[in-house]
Amino acid sequence: MGLEHILLVCITGVTVIGMSKRQPFPEVSKRFGAMLLLIGAIGIVAQNAPTPPSDRSWQYGLTFVGGIGVVVGMRHLTYTRMDVLIAPFSGILLCAGSIGLLWDEWSVLSEFEQIASFILSSFLCIGEVYLVFRGLLIGRLPQAWSQAGLRNLQRGLIDGPNGALACFEKAWDVEKEHLNPMAYLALQRIYAAKGDIHQSNKWAERLIEQGGEKAVDEAWIKAIERALSSSGIKVHEGE
Repeated sequence: MGLEHILLVCITGVTVIGMSKRQPFPEVSKRFGAMLLLIGAIGIVAQNAPTPPSDRSWQYGLTFVGGIGVVVGMRHLTYTRMDVLIAPFSGILLCAGSIGLLWDEWSVLSEFEQIASFILSSFLCIGEVYLVFRGLLIGRLPQAWSQAGLRNLQRGLIDGPNGALACFEKAWDVEKEHLNPMAYLALQRIYAAKGDIHQSNKWAERLIEQGGEKAVDEAWIKAIERALSSSGIKVHEGE
């Protein structure tokens, strides 16, 4: 059974790292995925030891790692708005570990304890469905995309799949319309600096539709202009 737990951890780690490329700050989920792969590697070594860890040890480990990951992931999902992957994938580990612990004790539990365990397992599964729905299906990170766009602009990463332009084009949200003018202004300024009049006018029109530059905080305008000045529009391909 230990190999199945190791396989689950490694598959989760590889999946998180693979999907992190679609995030505005891929390093956040990449670190989490790398940590899972490290745990998996340690687990492989431990399984080949004279006294390998018991299934119960793995279940406790999955419950602990999954629980910590859910807490960290929910912080990013609701507060920092930098990641939507850690919470749902940590929830998988949490469910696998905790429900496994309850299952192993099922035969020695009283009828009341079995009912309580079933209810707890049901809540864990419902919580995981919510995390998948909230994070993977409807999770949007408009503010994080704007932050990533500004960071890449300061670095001179303008074009490419993860360049400043691509980030700002993703930095819109129907529910938070006040963020849209920020992205539109950044796009207009970048294209104008590059000499692309057609695209500059396109985003200028969208900016006007959202209230013009008056709808954008002056500090954001200055930050974009400083970033443009420091980058000198030396176009690099975003990695």
